[in-house]
Amino acid sequence: MTDTSYTTQNSLDDLTKGQKHLERRHSSETRFKWTGRIAIFFSLAFLALMVGSIFLDGKGAISATKVAIKVNLGSDFVDPFDIADASFGKIVKDGMKDMFPDVKKRKERKALYGLLSSDAQYQVENAVRKDPSLLGGLATIWVSASDDVDLLMKGIINRELPENERRMSDQQIAWVDSFIREGKLDRVFNTAFFTNGASQEPELAGILSALMGSIFSLVICFVLSFPIGIMAAIYLEEFAPKNKFSDFIEININNLAAVPSIVFGLLGLSIFLNTFGLPRSAPLVGGMVLSLMTLPTIIIASRASLRAVPPSIREAALGMGASSVQSTFHHVAPLALPGMFTGAIVGMARALGDTAPLLMIGMVAFVVDVPKGFLDTATALPVQIFLWADSPERAFLEKTSAAIIVLLIFLIIMNIAAIILRKKFELRF
Repeated sequence: MTDTSYTTQNSLDDLTKGQKHLERRHSSETRFKWTGRIAIFFSLAFLALMVGSIFLDGKGAISATKVAIKVNLGSDFVDPFDIADASFGKIVKDGMKDMFPDVKKRKERKALYGLLSSDAQYQVENAVRKDPSLLGGLATIWVSASDDVDLLMKGIINRELPENERRMSDQQIAWVDSFIREGKLDRVFNTAFFTNGASQEPELAGILSALMGSIFSLVICFVLSFPIGIMAAIYLEEFAPKNKFSDFIEININNLAAVPSIVFGLLGLSIFLNTFGLPRSAPLVGGMVLSLMTLPTIIIASRASLRAVPPSIREAALGMGASSVQSTFHHVAPLALPGMFTGAIVGMARALGDTAPLLMIGMVAFVVDVPKGFLDTATALPVQIFLWADSPERAFLEKTSAAIIVLLIFLIIMNIAAIILRKKFELRF
């Protein structure tokens, strides 16, 4: 009787211990789940905070301030048969003086002219060339305001501060208010940001030259790195003998994937520029350097995709009489193609956002003209962001943030393209 009670008590104790142990396990699993959820929440919150702050800083770049000025385009000032000979700078200044006849002193006139962009005279000339009917008398033409006026209209320059603590004087603000009252000041969509090249004037600066430089460089990068990376991965995974030499190559490919990007820039500087004498700051050289950087990523991702193909596919093809080459290219490679595309686009996305190797080959130059080919002098979008971020001009801050948004959009598009291609080829094969 006593033994039975003792055994029953031990069983109850073991059951209680087991229940407590199970409860602790469940509690530990719950804590682990909530830790993961909290980590994801904070990651998304910081990402949203970063993107939101960039968007708030960059949204002002999509709008620009325009000023309507009345200029005299009579025959005494502009010869209809020789428009290029006219002094449009003087015409613009005379128009501003006529709008504010009380401004007499030289210093005040200089401050008045400072309300307009330095490109105003060329904008008047372009307007006349597009519409010759403006010639013959007074005409009202909208031109770009200076970056200070633009910042004032966007509320970045606080007019409530004392005069010695802001960039614009009280008199200049009064002139701007006069423009507003007369309906001669307006904010419009800033097409110049997407159609202009680099400029020292923030109101004229655009991303087109840098964007075209990035596109040309990525085209060269893809043309070189994708076929070479795919062929190298197929050979190493399917045909190369497994020996010390192939192991040595594999180790070095893995090491190259972890090498800092600036090392590839030094390599491009030494080989492509100094040895082969290729043109400096050209998208051709930039694309070649970026292809060196993306090759290890593409090879590693492609080899992983080939390994993921079931061995039964190879065995079935060989059993039906196919050769090793036919088995690889007709059966294995098509099944691995989605992963190969994904690895290639991920590598291209890394190349799109990298700056260090391009700095080493001279693509940090100040480029106003939009490149038309692979050998033209160009810069790249991440380099342009770097240059604008280093500028002391306050107006370049919103340009920097807007360019970052454009870069992020391109990266998102490339990742979406990778997903679409992967899904498409998965369904096909």
